[in-house]
Amino acid sequence: MYRAMQWAALPWDFVLIFLVLAIVVPWRGMVRVKMLLALPQLSSGERISLYGSTIAFQWLGAALVVWRSVSHGFGPAALGLLPARPMRGVMLGVGMAVALATLQIVSLRQMAQVPAEQRGRLHQIAAKLMPQELTEALVFAALVGTVSLCEELIYRGFVFAALGELGGGSAAMAIVGSSALFAIGHAYQGRRGVASTFALGLLLAGARSWTDSLLPPILAHLAVDATAGFAGRQGRKGTAAEQSSNTTVNTI
Repeated sequence: MYRAMQWAALPWDFVLIFLVLAIVVPWRGMVRVKMLLALPQLSSGERISLYGSTIAFQWLGAALVVWRSVSHGFGPAALGLLPARPMRGVMLGVGMAVALATLQIVSLRQMAQVPAEQRGRLHQIAAKLMPQELTEALVFAALVGTVSLCEELIYRGFVFAALGELGGGSAAMAIVGSSALFAIGHAYQGRRGVASTFALGLLLAGARSWTDSLLPPILAHLAVDATAGFAGRQGRKGTAAEQSSNTTVNTI
């Protein structure tokens, strides 16, 4: 009864944001990926346009979420933007970034040994999305930075805080709930992609909970996306050009 009453009392704009994250975002991702895979290839201009539109969409979403959060009393501290012990967040974030980047590189090298036809859906998507020249790489770097900040602000900031409040301060509800919504947003990746995204979400949300800071998940997210994107670019003359991880594809 308590939980039902809490959901009923949730502000209408929060409910709308949750519905957008649970329905509109995954639908949009699946539509875009379907269109992408239907194309024989993307030109440099098309890739840059795709990066740019995603950057704009991410900043707009983050701005709206922050606006509505602040209007309901969720200030910077509640969103993980004013940690009491920032150095703890920085140290954990750097450690996570190094560890995840290393795992990403190992994964890319292993994937390079797999025949192209066996790499699956994510490989097909990444082969078309990864930057192929310097101009694309510069815009892609802006994209990675944007996604790392905006997605963490939305999922590990707003969603984490809202679900924690809804659950009476339950860290478990905040961690699991935010990770589930994060994974649903990447439904276009298929079951394996959703499962691995959920696992990553648990790691990032756990770090957010322990430090009361968005610094660790932002740094870790940045490291994973940047490593996969630019490692793929460096190896584009061989099979590594078309490598991906589910987190890299999350950026589009």
